[in-house]
Amino acid sequence: MTVSLPLVFVLGVVAWAAIKFLGVRLWVAVVIALFGFWLSHTFLAPAIESGTRSGVDVVNGNHD
Repeated sequence: MTVSLPLVFVLGVVAWAAIKFLGVRLWVAVVIALFGFWLSHTFLAPAIESGTRSGVDVVNGNHD
């Protein structure tokens, strides 16, 4: 059985767990999310997306 989860959902669960169990302040998580949002509008976005896709493919075992 294959389960498909969006990466944003997985990252949301990790953020929630960090706030709940590691004591990360909510404002720190918001600042990190905003930084990622603003970073996505820079020239680095294609490299970040490519690296993320490559990492997910390695974890999933997809090799083209």
